[in-house]
Amino acid sequence: MALNKLTILIELPGENLQFSESSEDSRIVAMFNPKSLSVTRQVQWKSQDASKRDSPELQFTTADPATLSVELFFDTYDTPNPAKESVFKYTSKLLALTSVTGDKHRPPVCQIQWGGEAIIFQGVLQGLDTQYTMFLDNGTPVRATVKCTFTQWRSNQKDLKKQNLMSSDVVKVWTVRRGQTLASIAALEYRDPRYWRQIAEANGIDDPLALQPGTTLLLPALRLSTTPNTQANGGAYLAEP
Repeated sequence: MALNKLTILIELPGENLQFSESSEDSRIVAMFNPKSLSVTRQVQWKSQDASKRDSPELQFTTADPATLSVELFFDTYDTPNPAKESVFKYTSKLLALTSVTGDKHRPPVCQIQWGGEAIIFQGVLQGLDTQYTMFLDNGTPVRATVKCTFTQWRSNQKDLKKQNLMSSDVVKVWTVRRGQTLASIAALEYRDPRYWRQIAEANGIDDPLALQPGTTLLLPALRLSTTPNTQANGGAYLAEP
């Protein structure tokens, strides 16, 4: 069974996002496979003010892009060839991933490919730390360790297609217009006017008939499994912590 080496595919020139495994100029093959890969990601949650709640409702606001860190090792000294080539041949291709090229006005997007998992990450090279650790008598570097940090990248169009910002399981803020009632707002937001009680409870409204135009309301997120007649958690219909 042949050894599968980690490969970095480099975005091809052109308007569309395309990659090729056949061109030497559009890929970087690791000389030695890394010992480990590290993927990190952070997600931001914001608490929403709501009356009569010991634990505030949490709303997802955004997520930081994931990062992949990998350490690559290059060695052109420990080879059978008597003439030792410079390790710059390999490290310069990585350095080029941080430079603006072509008509895109930005560094290229990369795909990290390894073994049976195929594409394991897509992103841009955000951090590069190269250490040259061995040199010939004439100063030619022949051994280097490169620490790379890739940041996840996805086009805005593709990212928006993955979202459904109109769903009722997202906390929203609503400004009351003239003639609107809690029942009519619930009908618009939740497709059921009977959910007006959840809006009233989330905003501490004792008299739903005293709703004034311009009032800002917090529209709580609803679990898909709840019904307007459910009286769980003392009448709270928000998602449980």
